[in-house]
Amino acid sequence: MPDTVGTRFERLVGIMARLREPGGCPWDREQTHASLRRFVLEETHEVLEAIDRGAPAELCEELGDFLFEGVFLARISEEAGDFTIGDALDAVCDKLVRRHPHVFARGAGDAALTSAQVVESWAAIKARERAAAGRAATPAASALDGVPLALPALARAHALGSRAAEVGFDWPEAGDVVAKIEEEIAELRHEIEGGDRRRAEEEMGDLLFAIANLSRKLGIEPEAALRRANAKFTTRFGAVERAFAARGQSLGAASLDEMEAEWARVK
Repeated sequence: MPDTVGTRFERLVGIMARLREPGGCPWDREQTHASLRRFVLEETHEVLEAIDRGAPAELCEELGDFLFEGVFLARISEEAGDFTIGDALDAVCDKLVRRHPHVFARGAGDAALTSAQVVESWAAIKARERAAAGRAATPAASALDGVPLALPALARAHALGSRAAEVGFDWPEAGDVVAKIEEEIAELRHEIEGGDRRRAEEEMGDLLFAIANLSRKLGIEPEAALRRANAKFTTRFGAVERAFAARGQSLGAASLDEMEAEWARVK
């Protein structure tokens, strides 16, 4: 049999089926959609970390693990009589063709679109699809339906803002979001000074939501930006720890002024 991408994928599907069959792996046979949730999340973040590190070999391995989780979930669904991995592949292929009329429709090559126009077209097609599905399911379908609750909160705030923007509910300019952030900071400061922890938590949420939307307006993916900031902080903090250790001094025994001076030197 020729060694094609298709045959390699079929090999993975076959291995997964064997693991789930009687006489297969006891652990794999015990898994459910619910039990696999944490592994799907872990593999997603490991893919993101490989991308952030710019490590092709790691990304190759992590993408394999990520694909395996999808095949695993589909196998469980097939056993339940719901759908197969083939159905999932058909669904995504059909969706891609449907949402790229500028590529696949008759005469598509006649008019070149800019990247911004492609994004606008994609959003309009998605909105029509959601509206059609909403009318079939419930008259009160929302433009925000379908944004996963399981997304990290910062990523979900970004997605909610994007959905709202698709129907025109958005700040005109990024500067308007900056003004909103300044307003939220003032409200948070007021609650901190007043000692109302519950209200401070609410205002902190509003501030973070506004920051996520500023990221969206600037074309910055907030989760990626925060991951890079976390990595930068970790690297610099480790350097500060090593600097004090080299002097025979524990970080905990240093004064805040000493720590800030070393932090400035590391930066």
